[in-house]
Amino acid sequence: MKKIYLVMHQRKPDTVSIIRQLCSEMKTAGLRPIAEPWLSSVMADTLPWLEYASSAKDCDAVLAVGGDGTFLRANAVALVHELPLLGINLGTVGFLSEVEWDQIGTACHALANDSYTVESRMLLEARVGDKRFLALNDIVLSRGGYARLIGMNVHVEKERLDPYIGDGLIISTPTGSTGYSLSAGGPVVHPSLECMIMTPVCCHSLQHRPVVTASTQTITIELDDRYNSTAQVDVDGQQAVYLQAGEKLYISRAAKCTHLIHIDPNDFFSTIRIKLAEWSH
Repeated sequence: MKKIYLVMHQRKPDTVSIIRQLCSEMKTAGLRPIAEPWLSSVMADTLPWLEYASSAKDCDAVLAVGGDGTFLRANAVALVHELPLLGINLGTVGFLSEVEWDQIGTACHALANDSYTVESRMLLEARVGDKRFLALNDIVLSRGGYARLIGMNVHVEKERLDPYIGDGLIISTPTGSTGYSLSAGGPVVHPSLECMIMTPVCCHSLQHRPVVTASTQTITIELDDRYNSTAQVDVDGQQAVYLQAGEKLYISRAAKCTHLIHIDPNDFFSTIRIKLAEWSH
């Protein structure tokens, strides 16, 4: 592995020093960094030899430098060319990023020497009409900017669940179970499982609890127009589309997978224990 595409957090005040140190480590290891175009305006005078490209075409992997938001943005880049993805954590918790900043030298040499493993993670596909979106973490139906409850009629295949009335509904992958879903009371699910987790957000009922469904099933969501006529659909934290009354949101397992690079043996529960301890302080 030699040619690595860099996706960088876009609002770090120390971007220049971060990229300079990272590229130095990559060059020492024998890697060739290719950066996002926006970095040229920041790094042109500091690293005149650094290359830029608008896509990761012809690269061997994608490197996400930031927190989970940057990782999810980098995942969209990696999926276009079906490249493996590695995250370097500059955020607070960084559940998705495996490598901490003080480990970048080791990570660069591992990439250069092909001393890593690659793990596949399932994705979700959201469909509204002819629009399709892929999610590594979650798909969220919410009230958006409206200060009122929304009503949602939910079916798993042909089975009807009780109507959900509340602030929204999170449909997450096992990978995303440690994100928004966990904050809303959902379970932590090992990423090797293939399932979908439905977690209600502030439901106006004591009976609604998170539900886990098979990855082979399809979840269908319609708005109950007695409460609202529109709701916002976010995919991996980004606004995707508005769901209107009479439309259906279909969520199912995607045909594609994300491929994550692991430098060290993947110890999921140790990571969860450490990250959740950091999160609680």
